[in-house]
Amino acid sequence: MKRDLLERLKDGLVLCAEGYLFELERRCHLKAGPFVPDVVLDNPDALKQVHREFLAAGSDVIEAFSYYGDKEHMKDIGRLDEYEELNRQAVRLAREVAKEGDALVAGNISNIWKHDEPNRKNKSKVQAMYEEQVLWATEEGAEFIIAETLQLVWHAELALQAIKTSGLPAVVTFGTHTDSSDDGHRWIEACQIMADAGADVVGLNCTRGPATMLSFLREIRDAVNIPVAALPVPYRTTEKEQTFQSFRVNDKQVFPTKLERFLMDRDEVAEFALLARELGIEYIGLCCGAQPYHIRSMAEALGRTPPASKYSPDFRDVVGKSLKNFAWR
Repeated sequence: MKRDLLERLKDGLVLCAEGYLFELERRCHLKAGPFVPDVVLDNPDALKQVHREFLAAGSDVIEAFSYYGDKEHMKDIGRLDEYEELNRQAVRLAREVAKEGDALVAGNISNIWKHDEPNRKNKSKVQAMYEEQVLWATEEGAEFIIAETLQLVWHAELALQAIKTSGLPAVVTFGTHTDSSDDGHRWIEACQIMADAGADVVGLNCTRGPATMLSFLREIRDAVNIPVAALPVPYRTTEKEQTFQSFRVNDKQVFPTKLERFLMDRDEVAEFALLARELGIEYIGLCCGAQPYHIRSMAEALGRTPPASKYSPDFRDVVGKSLKNFAWR
C-alpha cells in the first residue's frame, strides 16, 4: 500500500520537484509574462513528459500544474470558460504519471496577485477561488494540497481553511520576496500562525536561492514543531541580490527570461539538500529553475538511487583519458 504524505514524513525526508512554470516556458510550451499554465490544456503530453522526468529523477511528489490557474489569470488570457477543466485536468495528468512510480499526487493553489491587498479587501473572491480549486483537486484524486508562493498571511489562512475542509494534508509555503509578508508578518511568525491553524507542513518556497533563504529556515525550524518545507530557486542569490527577481546585468533586470548565468550546478543543489537535512528540514525541493538533473543530484546526495541514476555521470571507463580532455578548446 502506498504511504501517504504524513507517513513518509514520519519515516524520513520527502523530496519535491517544483518549477514547472519556468521549465515549460523554456521548452516553449508556456508564455512568459502571463505565466498561465494553459499547457495543461494545449499540450498535455509536454507536461506529462516533465512530470515523468522529475519522477525518474527522484521526486516523491508529482504536483498538479495549476499554479496561476486561478479564475483571474484565466480571465486575463480569455479562457475563463476553461477554468474548471484546467484545474481538473492538471490533477488527472499528475495522477496518471504518479502511478508510474511511487509518487504522491499534490493539488496546487497559489498566490492570487490580482487580490493582494494587505487589508483583505477581496477576501470573498479569494476564498471562493481557493475553495473551487481545492474541491476540484480533491474530486480528481489529489492526495494532499500545496498552497505555495504565498505573500500574504490572510491568503494563507484562506487557503488552509479550504484545504482543511477537504480533509487532505496541507503544505503551506511562503514566497519570501522581502523580510516579511505583505501584511506585516515576519516569516517565522507567518509559519507559526499556519502551524497553529492546523497546517501539516509549513515553510518557504521560490523567490530566494539557498544562500539567502537559509537564515529564515533556521528560525522557522526552531520555532515550529511540525515538518518544515524548503524549496528555494536554484539560483545564486546573494546579500546584494537576495531574490532571483533582483538580479541585474549591466544594470538591467534579467528576470524572468535571462537567468541562466545565475543557475546553480548539480553539486551546489546537492550540498543544499544535505544542509537542509542537517537543519532538520523534512520536506526538501526546488522551485522555479529546477531541472531534472538538479533533483537527481539532490536525491543521490540524500542516499537514494532514483531511476535516472542509471544515467548519472561516470567517467571511470573513459579509455585512458582524464576529464580535462573534454574541456572546451
